[in-house]
Amino acid sequence: MSSQLLWFIAAGFVAEMIDGSLGMGYGVSATTLLLSLGIPPAMASASVHTAKVFTTGMAAASHYRAGNVLWSVVKRLLIPGAIGAVIGAYLLTSFPGEKMKPFVAGYLMIMGVLIISKGLRRQVDRVAHDHLEPLGFIGGLFDAIGGGGWGPIVTGTLLARGNQPRTTIGSVNFSEFFVTLAASITFLLTIGITTWVPVVGLALGGAVAAPISAILAKRIPARPLMIAVGVLVIALSIRTIVLALR
Repeated sequence: MSSQLLWFIAAGFVAEMIDGSLGMGYGVSATTLLLSLGIPPAMASASVHTAKVFTTGMAAASHYRAGNVLWSVVKRLLIPGAIGAVIGAYLLTSFPGEKMKPFVAGYLMIMGVLIISKGLRRQVDRVAHDHLEPLGFIGGLFDAIGGGGWGPIVTGTLLARGNQPRTTIGSVNFSEFFVTLAASITFLLTIGITTWVPVVGLALGGAVAAPISAILAKRIPARPLMIAVGVLVIALSIRTIVLALR
């Protein structure tokens, strides 16, 4: 039990360092670990989202203190994202969402290429307000279904549009707390949590990493940050497609 807890703490720390500094990766990383240990998809997603309530809460507070949050983006992502998360969590308890993953991955690969190309070409500092509500809804929906996806879909799309990385990552991470809370409540009311060891470990590791990663997001220059995000989006998408083909 203690050995497993340490592994979950380490996984939570690494996942939150990636997520907090690059705006994505926590759900995918943590869910992959739980699935590799034989935990069913619905239970893995429920455990990760329950742990993320604590880590995203810490991340939201850390990004707020670091000045990374743009309220004009948050207020249009938060509610649609939470609604999408509730629907996605409910759907996952009824049927698996594996068949949709390759299509989402293909979209994200295109977004990754666009992010890298924009990062290589020029500095970006605009704010795109177009279609934020449907973007938040889709991000919340697939995040709950797949155990992760809010960051790659929402952060990836906004950066591909040319938004400034620091405030995009901070705003999306801030909104993620409420999206995660909505999904977690839905999971707890439908299937519940049978083992709390993964939840506690992931939460502890993520809580330690959250303030560190928020500072990194503020200090890393925009171009390297965009290129790193683009590479991560493409890598995660390739992984999803390979697993689906298997």
